[in-house]
Amino acid sequence: MTSMLSFKEVACRRDGKRLFGNVNCVIHAGQKVGLTGANGTGKSSLFSMIQGTLEPDSGSISLQQSVSITHVAQETPSSERSALDYVVDGDALVRQLQKSIAQCTDEEGERRASLLADLDQAGGYTVLSRAGALLNGLGFATSQHQWPVSRFSGGWRMRLNLAQALMSPNELLLLDEPTNHLDLDAVLWLETWLRQREGTLILVSHDREFLDAVTNMTLHIENGNVDLVTGNYSAFERWRAARLSNQQSAHEKAQARRRELQGFVDRFRAKATKARQAQSRLKMLERMGETQAVRPDSPFTFSFRAPDSNPNPLLVLQQAALGYGNTSVLENVNLTIQSGDRIGLLGVNGAGKSTLIKALTGSLALISGNRVPAQKLRIGYFAQHQVDQLRSDQSPLQAVTAHDPTLSETQARTFLGTFGFVGDQALQSASTLSGGERARLALALIVQARPNLLLLDEPTNHLDIVMRQALADALVGFDGALMVISHDRTMLRTVVDDLWLVAAGSVTPFDDDLDGYARWLASQRQSAVDDAATIRGVADSLPADRRTRKRLDAEKRAQLAPLNRAVTQHERELDRAAHCLAEIRGKLSDDGLYNSDRKVKLNDILAEEVAARRAVDAAEEKLLESMEALESASNGDADYL
Repeated sequence: MTSMLSFKEVACRRDGKRLFGNVNCVIHAGQKVGLTGANGTGKSSLFSMIQGTLEPDSGSISLQQSVSITHVAQETPSSERSALDYVVDGDALVRQLQKSIAQCTDEEGERRASLLADLDQAGGYTVLSRAGALLNGLGFATSQHQWPVSRFSGGWRMRLNLAQALMSPNELLLLDEPTNHLDLDAVLWLETWLRQREGTLILVSHDREFLDAVTNMTLHIENGNVDLVTGNYSAFERWRAARLSNQQSAHEKAQARRRELQGFVDRFRAKATKARQAQSRLKMLERMGETQAVRPDSPFTFSFRAPDSNPNPLLVLQQAALGYGNTSVLENVNLTIQSGDRIGLLGVNGAGKSTLIKALTGSLALISGNRVPAQKLRIGYFAQHQVDQLRSDQSPLQAVTAHDPTLSETQARTFLGTFGFVGDQALQSASTLSGGERARLALALIVQARPNLLLLDEPTNHLDIVMRQALADALVGFDGALMVISHDRTMLRTVVDDLWLVAAGSVTPFDDDLDGYARWLASQRQSAVDDAATIRGVADSLPADRRTRKRLDAEKRAQLAPLNRAVTQHERELDRAAHCLAEIRGKLSDDGLYNSDRKVKLNDILAEEVAARRAVDAAEEKLLESMEALESASNGDADYL
């Protein structure tokens, strides 16, 4: 494989603290790499080094010559440029060719023809449809494509920046938490898009399922070390578990040997006949050095205290219409939240999930109908705007003691320590906290309030994998009821028992799992394509008489037959490849495989997994290409008339 990016003895320090050092690894062309590690370990610094905006404190990073890098802009200018044009700007080559063509004079016909050929080669004639597909996939309605950028809010501008980056044909794509501003339907779309994208990807994400679906290598930062491991995040976790098991075993053996040597020294150091042997063993002790025991890597150990009361039902909506002003988003909503309910809300962007949560909290008045809360209802509400409303002049310690004045400073510090605020971190003003730290503080205040109903709107944004797991563990042990909106499927699979679907202006139980929801989304998109095709077909058929229409339909079916057969064939190939991958992953679930004496076998199976994963990706790509060809032929009636 071609070397794309090389790290040689790279080290990084921040504020006198060593984040990582002695990084030596190579990322090859075409690899999709998950860059993982807890918040504060140096992922963003490593990203900046790759981009060339930050120099390593020592060592060097080299990028293959002529390779260009694309990353997502952090700010979006408040422009009157349309969203579609803004996204097209991400394809710098097409924009440059368009500019050059526009500057050609009448006497430069040959140059113009050459530039037009280059534009065709660069995909210039499909650039608008490609940009529109990106916008639709990321949740923008077609009617919004011509909106000026200035009309969109901050979160939607970040989606525009992401779409602009995805438009770039550059070989190396860097994405830092791209799912933070997306909901589940957009995450599922992006996951598929990135799997199909050619080129090299380095992805920072704390979403396990997203990492597992997209990446085939893992670059992990932990305890000042950086390891590049073959496989997705689940494969990395198995590798780390095996390594830590070996480390713990080696530590225990070393400690036993140290005790043995030290005992000999202590017994015989004073005896002349044994002094030389004692001195020899003392030198052996010195040469052994220190070994590290394996310790839990999570600094978060919080849990929800039992609510003071658990009335039943907790909250009821009757014949409710929800919305803003006189505009309804949801109508005829009838629901009851019982004590112990654990509900996940599903629905595409704009369907009304957050509107429902706000109505349940009481912060959004109903247009009509009734909201009936239990007398002792106590809601814990988490949403991004709650995080943003933390007092910037307060420290975590001040925020907690203001929330509960009965706490002593020691009690408050102990409580904050379970959320990772230890020592002077508890005294920092909220204005200096990172997004993840502010989210942790907001969660701490909710936990402290002892709610009996939790309403959580994207609670995992800005939280790293370790904190997400700690939150999931705490929610599993929560005694009250909860309702969660989240694009993190691991969180949903772990903590909810029932799924509700918000769609078409209503709220209904969803009698399937998250994989079924992904299929439902796909069917909705296909229905939209089919409806558009039907409308075009009706319009096209109007000038033709019935006999001509039948003949044309028969001809079209004949022309589509080989494309239908190709789709069927590629579906079967994908099934076979997926079955093979499942069998290999079944082998990797064997705990005995991670013993040190089976390292060669483990590496062989991991290599098989990578090859099988690539086979699945290739089969998926062929299937999608054949489906797109079929769809294009089905919709392109003009080609057959």
